[in-house]
Amino acid sequence: MALLDILLYPDPRLRKQAKIVEVVDQKITQLVDDMAETMYNAPGIGLAATQVNVHKRVIVMDVSEHKNQLMVFINPVIEEETGDTEAEEGCLSVPGVVAPVRRAESVVIGALDREGRPFKLEAYELLSVCVQHEIDHLDGKVFVDYLSRLKQNRIRKRLLKEERDSSEIDRHNKVVVY
Repeated sequence: MALLDILLYPDPRLRKQAKIVEVVDQKITQLVDDMAETMYNAPGIGLAATQVNVHKRVIVMDVSEHKNQLMVFINPVIEEETGDTEAEEGCLSVPGVVAPVRRAESVVIGALDREGRPFKLEAYELLSVCVQHEIDHLDGKVFVDYLSRLKQNRIRKRLLKEERDSSEIDRHNKVVVY
């Protein structure tokens, strides 16, 4: 297993639409393993392949208290939405930002599991919000897209500044060996 790099907003690669997984093979199960390790290490509760610059329709999630119930969704599709709710969301690709987002209260998802077997799941509360959030990533959307343009611009500018400041520190701390 390997830790993967998580793309950070506003990286344009986060806008790429993920493609359907045609065959669940060893490459996909390796991707699932690497994504799970990356998500747990981050730490997070969900990760879409798009966030690690792999544009396949693959999501890993674990909303359990003890982080021991990994869920895998390959080619997930929301088949049914019910109700309306607003919840605070954050994202591994948008570090340090939390904002309210309005989504369906519950959803029915159809997907393939890690072995390529089809399943359906009815999701409520945090699981519902998380799966909608991650499917958005597969469709090239980031949760900040639900915010006003003003808030989006502030977030983008802040994250770009933090990246510049971090690069500046890295540049000054490098050791040159002759």
